[in-house]
Amino acid sequence: MELVAGCYEQVLFGFAVYPERKESGGHEKWTPVADFTHHGHTACLSAVAINSRFVVTGSKDETIHIYDMKKKIDHGALVHHNGTITCLKFHGNRHLISGAEDGLICVWDAKKWECLKSIKAHKGHVTFLSIHPSGKLALSVGTDKTLRTWNLVEGRSAFIKNIKQNAHIVEWSPKGEKYIVVVLNKIDVYRLDTASVTGTITNEKRVSSVTFLSESVLAVGGDEEVVRFFDTDSLMCLCEFKAHENRVKDLFSFEIPEHHVIVTASSDGFIKMWKLKQDKKVPPSLLCEVNTNARLTCLGVWLDSVTDRKESLPPAAEPSLVSKEEQPKSSKKESGNVVQEEERQSKPSMKKCGLTGVSKKPTKGSGLVSTKKRKMVETLEKKRKKKKIRIMQ
Repeated sequence: MELVAGCYEQVLFGFAVYPERKESGGHEKWTPVADFTHHGHTACLSAVAINSRFVVTGSKDETIHIYDMKKKIDHGALVHHNGTITCLKFHGNRHLISGAEDGLICVWDAKKWECLKSIKAHKGHVTFLSIHPSGKLALSVGTDKTLRTWNLVEGRSAFIKNIKQNAHIVEWSPKGEKYIVVVLNKIDVYRLDTASVTGTITNEKRVSSVTFLSESVLAVGGDEEVVRFFDTDSLMCLCEFKAHENRVKDLFSFEIPEHHVIVTASSDGFIKMWKLKQDKKVPPSLLCEVNTNARLTCLGVWLDSVTDRKESLPPAAEPSLVSKEEQPKSSKKESGNVVQEEERQSKPSMKKCGLTGVSKKPTKGSGLVSTKKRKMVETLEKKRKKKKIRIMQ
């Protein structure tokens, strides 16, 4: 397995983790080993998503970078958004969904790396999105004070709920029977069948990340050193433990045979892996830790031995998300007060970053663009500007 984390310093870190057998009477310890660092972005990293083959990262430089974890190469960049990439979510190995400060939610083909659909989702920024386990629904929150439900089968807005404040996190439970919406330090718990709030959890500080440990247990990290486990039914705090010396920026949990693990990343530069106990009222035990000496922002875990069964969105979704013959070049459909914009996407100009040649500056919506090409274009542009300044002088 591989720990992957992004930071303010524009770098993506990769650490290979080697589980070690527990010695009799001793504490179980895992060993993290530095595997790679990659400086592909020109601004701080803001989001990361992982499937069985690729790691994708979003940044304030408005691009999405793709890394092939099996070949350990940069696979190129996606340029479509006009704003900071705020959230990235894979559904299986076939689709990636991205959200950004331009208010767009984009559905990408994770094989050909084409933008299949671009939806004007929020009037302000898209701050977070979450895909239902079935792949048929998605939730998004934005700076327009709305919680929106998306029908991914038909690629349209299904429901809009006005909330009093700007939420910055929304997350489905593992079975998809409930979901939570976070506003500052308040966590509202909703039931899917009633779409109403069943209760509110209050954290001491602003919440920066959450992850469900089970259908009823939620791990919460925020602007403090502590991580707390809450019961979403009773709304009670089950336990809390000091995870870091600074605020917790991101949480991630996963299960492998004989282990249920939660991973924490902090502004103190540390990534830590913890083994969860059967009883969530008991704090987890530390498996390993690694110091990146960077201000971490986002976190993920690549499990190379695990294959995702959910290969793609439901078959019914394919015609609306993939078919381009039915989509006009530029059309707008109104559903309630949501305006959906569908744009025909051109095929990516290159498949892998190993290809060379600079013919023109990459444009938004052009699909996959190699990192090498993008950097060469940026360098040429800077040289041209310098020449112009010299001539003027």
